[in-house]
Amino acid sequence: MEKRIALFGTSADPPTIGHKKILEELSKIYAFTISYVSNNPNKKHKEDISIRSHLLKTLIEDLDNPKILFNQRVSSQWAVESIKNCKKIYKYKNLDFVIGSDLIKDIFCWKNFDKILKEVSFFIIIREGYPIESSTLKMLESYKVKFKISTIKIPKISSSKFRLNFNYSNLPSSLIDIVKKNNLYVSSKLVE
Repeated sequence: MEKRIALFGTSADPPTIGHKKILEELSKIYAFTISYVSNNPNKKHKEDISIRSHLLKTLIEDLDNPKILFNQRVSSQWAVESIKNCKKIYKYKNLDFVIGSDLIKDIFCWKNFDKILKEVSFFIIIREGYPIESSTLKMLESYKVKFKISTIKIPKISSSKFRLNFNYSNLPSSLIDIVKKNNLYVSSKLVE
């Protein structure tokens, strides 16, 4: 059986210790994890994609794990395009698309959802406060979605929570100086 590959796209606005933990844990499960930054069409992003991708690339380089690859060429705002790009570049067949439980209900409305179902399985990471309800499980089953629910435990932090509370301890240490030196994510709450 061919090894499975994880495709982990994220808006990473900014990458947090949660993203770091996910990448570390995925590297224990998968032959490779390919990660990239995308613009989520349903979100308003604080920083430009070039800044966010630089931060994620820096985090991945700092992890120094040959099983975790950063490739921004995979990126598209549409999952179906990112999957297609990944398969074109890497020629992998067994691809698991990593998604947080906070977004699982959205997949049914994604562009070309029917094509996505033919191309990947979903690897769902449970985020605190976003349990997978039985009605969602029934929908996944009725659409014949191939999925696995992860047992990965991640810190209770998200990019949006970081932007609200602006606590540097929620950033990977390799990103703190970059964020400070470039005045990224500076909240109006901090300006007096």
